[in-house]
Order: sequence, then structure tokens, then C-alpha cells
Amino acid sequence: MGSRARARRAAAVLGFTGLLCAVLGAVMIVLVPTLIKQQVLKNVRIDPSSLSFNMWKEIPVPFYLSVYFFDIVNPDAILLGEKPQVQERGPYVYREFRHKSNITFNDNDTVSFLEYRSFQFQPDKSHGLESDYIVMPNILVLAAAMLMENKPMSLKLIMTLAFSTLGERAFMNRTVGEIMWGYEDPLIHLINKYLPNMFPFKGKFGLFAELNNSDSGLFTVFTGVKDFSRIHLVDKWNGLSKVSFWHSDQCNMINGTSGQMWAPFMTPETSLEFYSPEACRSMNLIYKESGTFEGIPTYRFVAPSTLFANGSVYPPNEGFCPCRESGIQNVSTCRFNAPLFLSHPHFYNADPVLAEAVLGLHPNQEEHSLFLDIHPVTGIPMNCSVKLQLSLYIKAIRGIGQTGKIQPVVLPLVWFEESGAMEGKPLRTFYTQLVLMPSVLQYAQYVLLALGCVLLLIPVIHQIRSQALF
Repeated sequence: MGSRARARRAAAVLGFTGLLCAVLGAVMIVLVPTLIKQQVLKNVRIDPSSLSFNMWKEIPVPFYLSVYFFDIVNPDAILLGEKPQVQERGPYVYREFRHKSNITFNDNDTVSFLEYRSFQFQPDKSHGLESDYIVMPNILVLAAAMLMENKPMSLKLIMTLAFSTLGERAFMNRTVGEIMWGYEDPLIHLINKYLPNMFPFKGKFGLFAELNNSDSGLFTVFTGVKDFSRIHLVDKWNGLSKVSFWHSDQCNMINGTSGQMWAPFMTPETSLEFYSPEACRSMNLIYKESGTFEGIPTYRFVAPSTLFANGSVYPPNEGFCPCRESGIQNVSTCRFNAPLFLSHPHFYNADPVLAEAVLGLHPNQEEHSLFLDIHPVTGIPMNCSVKLQLSLYIKAIRGIGQTGKIQPVVLPLVWFEESGAMEGKPLRTFYTQLVLMPSVLQYAQYVLLALGCVLLLIPVIHQIRSQALF
């Protein structure tokens, strides 16, 4: 009798334990998704107490800027009217450092900040040195010539004489470092003296001179502390809620985030929108596929084919015109009226006539498309590669001798890739707290429920066996 009583008590204890496990598992199934959501919301908002705040303030991801130049092979022949031929040189790789300062929390659930950037050349990752010479279009000469196209012939002849006196030519041979970060040119001083509002710069001229040791403008974004629905969205840039570079309200709108974090709990229907001060416009990326990065689930977002489409192909882009062939965007209105165009590298995804007009271009998806891999639960980028190209529209201008017989062409100057991937301690912390722990909780709830059900069966089986013995 004593042994049967002990068996009954043991069965009862196991049954009670099973009931507790089953109840706890069921409660977790109901509550864990809510707890995970609350934990994510707490840690992705812009607040000093959130897990991601330091990551947002001092981006721990090592970013690299890889620059490829289009070295002109036949500058003299171009002046005679022949088709340009280019040779891609590079990459010339720079480590990009970013940090936010002047961080100010405002009363309307927003935070304002300046983000400073600086660049450091990485010889070990580069195919060449900053002392390498590159033959490129003389942007100052050719841009000034285009701006004079409809001016009186007398002014054009004066400009031709000024170019000749200063030794200016349509093409120049300068080092990578000069093209990137600036070079002295007497033409700048001359233009600033007689046409003071033509160029926004006063000293050296370089393609990336304005980006080094400078900020990208004053961003004001929503923190998500009081209103989660607007988390990370840009409220204002440099005090503006829209820009005035373009010819339609839609194109001038400042939409999306500042391009570093997005709202959590993404779906494949989510689009990735951000404002780019360098492109002077908002951009929108679309979902392509799901994947993983270092064990972390991701959504890959890519550029739609309409990103740089002209107004004829994609009417909403009409506001970015005057347009040329589809696949390149005219950015002259935000780049001192120089005939500069933004596109994918090698005119990928653009009208084929653009690449056919220049020898040495080979557009392909693998090398020239851009992507961002985002953790969909938190909206935090894990791995990114943004690739863009800057080109100059050139042609002979009657009355300006330096332009010779140049046939109209959109000539690539440079293409560049900004890339970065989370790694090291930030990656491990992110994985542990925002991927591993939620996964453990999700598995634990079902394990407890299953264990509870098994343990609840023990007293039932014991009771059946006891009745069978009698």
C-alpha cells in the first residue's frame, strides 16, 4: 500500500508540474510576441536608454568608399569628333568615419543632429595610389562652356581668350588625390571675380571635397518615443520640409528616413525610402528577396528600374527633368548648373545608347547594381552596397575653341560604392539580444507546452493502470 501511495503522490506532483508547464507555455505563446515587440520598440527608438542608441550615434560598422575613375584614352580624338574611349581605374578605397554631433532632443518627439564624415585612404585595399594620374574632362571648363552656350558671341570669345591665357583645356591630367579632394585652379578665382554666383566654392575644386571633414546638413528626425508610427522619418532637413531643386512638389518632397535605420517589423510589401543630400532627392528601394547575414535573417532591397527613369518612361519623374535618355538623372539644378548626371555605374539599367556611345563600358547587374540587407524585425541594416555614377554631358560650343568638335555625349567621370557590414562586438550583441534571445523564448514556449502535456499524461496513465490492476 505504501508504495502505491508514493506512486500516486509522484504521479500527482508530475501532473501538477505538467499543468504548470502547459499553462506557462500557453501564456508565453500569447505574451511572448507582445514582449518581443515591446523589447524591439524599446531598443530601436532614438533614446539614450535604447540598445541601438550608441550604434545610431557612433556608427560601429566600418564603411568604405571605393572609387573607380574613367580614364580617357583618346582625349585628342574626342576633340576631333571621335567616339570617347575610357578605361576603368581603381578601386581607390577610403575608410569612411561617421559620427553625430549637436544632438538635440526637441519637444515634438524629434531629434536634430549633424553627422560628420571623414575619409582615410586605404592603400592595402586599393588598386593604385592617390598619386596616380587620371585623364578626365576639365569639368570647370566644359561646364562653363555649356553655361555660355546661349550667350552673345563676344562673351564666348572673351571666355576662349581667358581659357587660353590661363592654359585651360577641355581635358586635364591630374592625380587621384587632386580630383577627389581638390586642386587650385586660376579659373575658379577668375569666375568668382567676374561671375560671383556661378560656382558655390571659393577655393579648391574636387569631386568629393565637400564631403570630407564636413556634415551632410542638419537632419531632424522622429525618435519614435511618443509616436512609434513615425520612427526615424525625417521631419526636416536644414529646416526645410521640402527642397526646391526640382519642378514638381512630389519630386521636392523629403520622404523616408535619413538612410541609416528604418521602422521595424517589415514585410515584403515594405519599401525602403530615404532622403539623400548628395542626390538632392528622396529615393525609394523595393524588396527583392529574403536571406541571411551571419545567421541573422534579412530582407534585400534593391533599386527599381524606375529610379533614374526619365519622365517619358516614368511620369512621376517628370519633375526631375529636363531629361535626356532614360536611366540618368539630371542633377544640374543642385550642382551649380553644371550638366552633371547621376546613374548606376556603366549606365546599368539605362537606355543602351548611353553605354554604346562610349567605348570601354560594360554594364552588368552583378558588378553595378546596389542593395541593402535589412533585419526586418528591427529595421537595422546588416550589409549594404550603394553604387552610383557621376557623368558630364559635353559637346562642342560654337565660339569656344577649347571644345573643338566634341560630339554630344554623356561622358562618365567616376563611379563609387559605399559599402559596410556589421561585424565584431556590435554584431554579436545584436545577434544575442535581438535574434538569439527571441528565438530561445519562442522555442521555450513550445517546449514547455509539449513537456506539460507529456507530464499531464503521467497521472492519467497511472490512474488507468491502477484501475486495470483492480
